[in-house]
Amino acid sequence: MSQVTLKIEEGIACISVVRPEALNALNREIVDEMDQLLDQVEKDDSARCLIFYSEKNFAAGADIKAMAECDEEGAKAFAFSPVYNKIADLPLPTIAAIEGYALGGGMELAMTCDIRIAGESAKMGFPEVTLGIFPGAGGTIRVPRAVGEAFAKELIFTGDAVSAQRALQMGLVNRVTADTDVYAEAEKMAKRIAKRGPVAIRMVKEVIRRGLEEPDQNRAIEIEAEQWARLFTTYDQKEGMKAFIEKRKPRFENR
Repeated sequence: MSQVTLKIEEGIACISVVRPEALNALNREIVDEMDQLLDQVEKDDSARCLIFYSEKNFAAGADIKAMAECDEEGAKAFAFSPVYNKIADLPLPTIAAIEGYALGGGMELAMTCDIRIAGESAKMGFPEVTLGIFPGAGGTIRVPRAVGEAFAKELIFTGDAVSAQRALQMGLVNRVTADTDVYAEAEKMAKRIAKRGPVAIRMVKEVIRRGLEEPDQNRAIEIEAEQWARLFTTYDQKEGMKAFIEKRKPRFENR
């Protein structure tokens, strides 16, 4: 039986882990299943936004029993980084809808997403140092970029889980909502995004990424200007501006 599910409805894709007996903890098989589902999402032209959501617990880390006996080569084989990088590089926007625990590899999964929404009772953190290791699936790289060096070191050095409100203060999540509304809030945002110009959304996600990686700010702005100008060759740009002038909703065609 599959431990990961995918549904795509009205332009919104959702990938969920179904392993409640282990608080949706991740293992190699689950991440490999996720990898295959990502390919399906990318091939589906109807998908405009992808939500990662699992009931009650987002993902309470990685499967420690599966890692405990790893040697160096085994640890490299177990690593989730290639799949997590694939998520981060997806052209469509991604949202992590976080209920319950998002710890270790689970929180690293959330950090691959563009936007994070947490329930008010959610607990998030990186407890790896309590096991004699540290985050190894992008956590030490993505977290400092998201919240700054000092907060990242506090989270990773202590291994302590933080509340949703503390995570919001740090900038670890975008917003906090009632536990019962987490998925609904993520879906609401995803539907808003899905109504926007899809070519522009894909392109601006890439521009933001390249801008963050480019050390020369002026060059980053040049990249922005180049890509912005390219949009004026697209159908969606013509339709979007025509609709504005005609005071109607645009009918984007993703081209």
